[in-house]
Amino acid sequence: MSKITYRDAGVDIDLESSAIKALIQNLTYRRKGRFTMTGSPGHFAGLIDFGDMALALTTDGVGTKMLVADKVQDWSTVGIDCVAMNVNDLYVMNMEPVAFVDYIATDTLSVEKMAQIGIGLNEGARQANIDIVGGETASLRGLVHGLDLAGTCLGIQKKESIITGSAIEPGDKILGVPSTGVHSNGLSLARTVVEKYADYDERLRNGRTLGEELLVPTRIYNENLDVASSCTVHGMCHITGGGLLNFRRLSHYGFLIDKPVKPPEIFSWIQKTGDISVIEMYRTFNMGMGYAYIVPPSSVPCVQSHVRGVQVVGEVVEEPGAWLRDTEIT
Repeated sequence: MSKITYRDAGVDIDLESSAIKALIQNLTYRRKGRFTMTGSPGHFAGLIDFGDMALALTTDGVGTKMLVADKVQDWSTVGIDCVAMNVNDLYVMNMEPVAFVDYIATDTLSVEKMAQIGIGLNEGARQANIDIVGGETASLRGLVHGLDLAGTCLGIQKKESIITGSAIEPGDKILGVPSTGVHSNGLSLARTVVEKYADYDERLRNGRTLGEELLVPTRIYNENLDVASSCTVHGMCHITGGGLLNFRRLSHYGFLIDKPVKPPEIFSWIQKTGDISVIEMYRTFNMGMGYAYIVPPSSVPCVQSHVRGVQVVGEVVEEPGAWLRDTEIT
């Protein structure tokens, strides 16, 4: 058993799942006329019929990584995270991100903080090749304590090129792509461990402080569009909050990870220092694998020729669920 769990740190994944289901079951209205929703909520992005094309919308934020930025007094990269968390969810369905709006809610405006956030948003837009077409800043003293940064991204793709995971079948290979670190999920647990047993100035063996390591921006997997146009891809997964549980959003088949990516030092430090179980780590963090491709065995060399650091980590199996070797992640 873990000494500290994600639930102890304030995030109950099971409760969150139940709460989201309670919300979605009341979202029954469907637009009449043209440009209606296609599919149903639950995938990484929501799709809208647009003739021969489909539009997609995602929305996400930086979360409590903002509190780490406040501790370190460095907000220059959180904008990259905000863009990344959205565009990576679009890439999963082979949607091309084109436009983005940000939303900032704060109790007190800081010109310096806003300027640094702008630097990161601009760099994220450059990496993802998108336009930031607008946004909203709300001063909400009494309701918000600190600053919350979120965004919404629009993507577009030809209908026949959309990848939903419907083609996934047993025997497909799972190719994991390295993350740059914690990304922007699991920070409530990471912060709890740092603040209880260390401090943000403590250095890891790689020379970075814990604060610097936790602020390494989320990798934007912008190579995806080339991969999907050049290789046969049955499905893709963005490994965010919930870790390996994200695979269950793609198919009723199972996903067996038997050769996982070697986690960067920050994960072993969190696990050892917080006395956290392996299963709790893999249901909370990306554990060094931020994105994954599910492809037929014949497509493995093609993907490897397009993506730096990609490796075969497992395969699709008949038994439903997400598996780390012989243990199901629940």
